[in-house]
Amino acid sequence: MYDRTTREQALTLVAQGRSLHSVSKQTGISRFAIRSWQTRIEPLSRTTECPRCERVPRPPEAATAYAYLLGLYLGDGCLSKQPRRRGFALRIACADAWPGLIVACREAVKAVRPTNSVCVIQREGCVMVTSYSHHWPCLFPQHGPGKKHERPIALEAWQQRLVDAHPWEFLRGLIHSDGCRITNWTTRMVGGERKRYEYPRYFFTNMSADIIRLYTDTLDAVGVEWKPSRQSRKAENISVARKNSVALMDRHIGPKY
Repeated sequence: MYDRTTREQALTLVAQGRSLHSVSKQTGISRFAIRSWQTRIEPLSRTTECPRCERVPRPPEAATAYAYLLGLYLGDGCLSKQPRRRGFALRIACADAWPGLIVACREAVKAVRPTNSVCVIQREGCVMVTSYSHHWPCLFPQHGPGKKHERPIALEAWQQRLVDAHPWEFLRGLIHSDGCRITNWTTRMVGGERKRYEYPRYFFTNMSADIIRLYTDTLDAVGVEWKPSRQSRKAENISVARKNSVALMDRHIGPKY
């Protein structure tokens, strides 16, 4: 928990025109925390209830963190009912190869539910970023029986408004879960000589047609050109390969780390 002086100092740096990334790097405070302080500098009480369970339901205060976490959940997340009084477990699978993703995921979970603890459970080749709360189904109403690609997935109106307000965070969550940035190569004739040509490319792969549509609709909204790539029997790939669109994705997302 950061004291008010620390919070004010971080916000002062942002007010001076510094980016959230640079302030986070200098202070050691997560970008999600600094961004949330821009909306509310006072710490949340331990008795904070679910915003969706209030008499007048409202979206989570940590809107950018939620948009990112929503993308992670739709890609590699699940909710499961727990015995006794533990409510539901939110689990997000994060590959060991991307330690930065694990940190970002933990920060997003904590920002969305600051009164709940977050733990990391090691599995073969990955970790499960896990948090327990009775209110996770309130925040992720897409929860339901069966696999996500075997049932309809649609955002509620309040979720869509958050995605519309923070499209890049949502896309970043989807890419960090079921996407990647790779370097493709081909050959072409240059001055009568065949030479190797490399170019970056983004892929997103998912078995749910509804989640694919959420991804491509959001790409359309931010002006990124895309096209379906070769489809397997079980999943659909969406490719972003045009130079300007890749540059736009690099500016806001970049490779996993």
